[in-house]
Amino acid sequence: MFFSQAGARPRMWEASPSEHKKWVEVFKACDEENKGCLSRENFKVAVVMLFGYKPSKIEADAVMSSVDPNTSGILLKEFLDIVRKKKEAQLYWNEIRHIFTAFDRHYRGYLTLEDFKKAFKQVAPKLSERIILEVFSRLRIFSKCLPCHVDSEV
Repeated sequence: MFFSQAGARPRMWEASPSEHKKWVEVFKACDEENKGCLSRENFKVAVVMLFGYKPSKIEADAVMSSVDPNTSGILLKEFLDIVRKKKEAQLYWNEIRHIFTAFDRHYRGYLTLEDFKKAFKQVAPKLSERIILEVFSRLRIFSKCLPCHVDSEV
């Protein structure tokens, strides 16, 4: 639900003690009735406080459907796991964006075949041009699924 559907997964990440403490404080602040769990609306407020955006209906539905039906909301342990996964995904996509930006030398928001070749010459100089072309053509097929698209020069 928070990761790429293409199968790429961020590596495990652990929150610092201060970050973990912040998450617990946000949970407690959003648990208005001190029930030890967050309602759907309280969860949305917590996400706004931690990530700066209001979760979509689809995201909230996905989270709420994963909650134990015997509880009246998201328990602290579940909340911490959800937040950790969201943070992992955020760091993963930030890393991808950073790498992409390094190769997008002309700041166009996409990579041409020439950009792609130059990037691979820097990071994998012994890689054959045939493989580079194959990777590039496969990326073009999946470019609608990627946060930044690749395109060939016209």
